[in-house]
Amino acid sequence: MSETKQLLEVERLSKRYSLRRSLMDALFRTPVAQLVAVDNVSFSIARGTVLGIVGESGSGKTTLARCLIRLIEPDAGFMSFSNKRIDTATPSDLRLIRRDIQMVFQDPYTSLNPRMTIGAALIEAGRVHETIETSRESEFVTDLLTLVGLAPSFATRRPRQLSGGQRQRAAIARALAVRPSMLIADEAVSALDVSIQGQILNLFRELRQELELTIIFIAHQLSVISHVADDVAVMYLGKIVEYGATKDVFSDPKHPYTRALMAAHPHPDPRERISPEMQGDIPSPLALPQGCRFVARCPQAAAICSELDPDLLQRSDGHSVACHF
Repeated sequence: MSETKQLLEVERLSKRYSLRRSLMDALFRTPVAQLVAVDNVSFSIARGTVLGIVGESGSGKTTLARCLIRLIEPDAGFMSFSNKRIDTATPSDLRLIRRDIQMVFQDPYTSLNPRMTIGAALIEAGRVHETIETSRESEFVTDLLTLVGLAPSFATRRPRQLSGGQRQRAAIARALAVRPSMLIADEAVSALDVSIQGQILNLFRELRQELELTIIFIAHQLSVISHVADDVAVMYLGKIVEYGATKDVFSDPKHPYTRALMAAHPHPDPRERISPEMQGDIPSPLALPQGCRFVARCPQAAAICSELDPDLLQRSDGHSVACHF
């Protein structure tokens, strides 16, 4: 894996949102409150691999994903895709990068045009990015639908006529219509029934093998990440607190937050259930705790944890952890 060329590289990516000031804030010159969404995040992903990003709601996963293709403009950071700078790309260069990096969103119904048939949506994507020949539009649509497990007859249907799983397959087909080399799946199965989730996850695995895709898979379910990802990044309040091979992180988690997530994960055998290690709710990103961000919920916090925010450091086994202990 280490010899594989890095397709995407991200260094110290940050995004903060400045909140609107009230009249009283302006009169008393109260500093503008800032919401920290992503804070100095760095990682890379090798060509042909799957990176899972996991964490609670509000940890910054979706903001990170949208910053990667500048649907949201980051405040700072270096981003490179296939040796092309994303953060400084011109509009024309960014258009080409977005053709290579496609997103699959959580709710396929809102990401598909309800007035267009599925076939028309696929053709439109192919025309805009010039990946389709006018003479073979019908064949183009049929090939894409077959690729994602839908019958050619679905080309004449509209999103409202499809089930949740079928709509997500159609959304994946539209993303593939521009022949990307990377997919970013943002909670792509969280809105689906459990039985359908398995089918879509298997589809992603098949597409990865057949099309040699690189995938960033964002989820809050550990079972989803363990099923599809080669490597995993655990996020908490905008930062990556643990990073490594999925099998290593899940079999021997090092960060207290990762261990707490594992403990909270349902286990089929109640006798093997681990007691949760964290208490309380995730702090507000508007008022981050001093020092380590997990300090208020950590069962092993010490004085240093309230003073210094630990860096994400790589261990000798290649496993990276942001923890003083």
